[in-house]
Amino acid sequence: MSRQVDKPWGHEEIWAETEDYIGKILFIREGERLSLQHHDTKREDIRMLSGKMQLDLENASGEMVAMDFEPGMSVHIAPGRRHRMTAMSDVTVLEVSTPHLDDVVRHEDDYGRLA
Repeated sequence: MSRQVDKPWGHEEIWAETEDYIGKILFIREGERLSLQHHDTKREDIRMLSGKMQLDLENASGEMVAMDFEPGMSVHIAPGRRHRMTAMSDVTVLEVSTPHLDDVVRHEDDYGRLA
């Protein structure tokens, strides 16, 4: 059974949750963005389902690279790599990750959540 988790930028629907992986659908409102963050352990893969967003992702040299993300595009985000999603329109993103839901290190956050 799925469950919805409200977020200041929209919400996420957790549709699969096991000891090995988590499946989520992120709904991000136009103009909103997630924290600039990294994960110490969590591995995640995202696939854009609808809308358009900017994905800022740290490269191997430690530089942040901005990518325009559109439906059908996907990327793997390894532990330790800083990243941020910014919705250019209302977006829907599929995320599959390891089950470390509390493994979030925020570097910047528009909503005051720097824990």
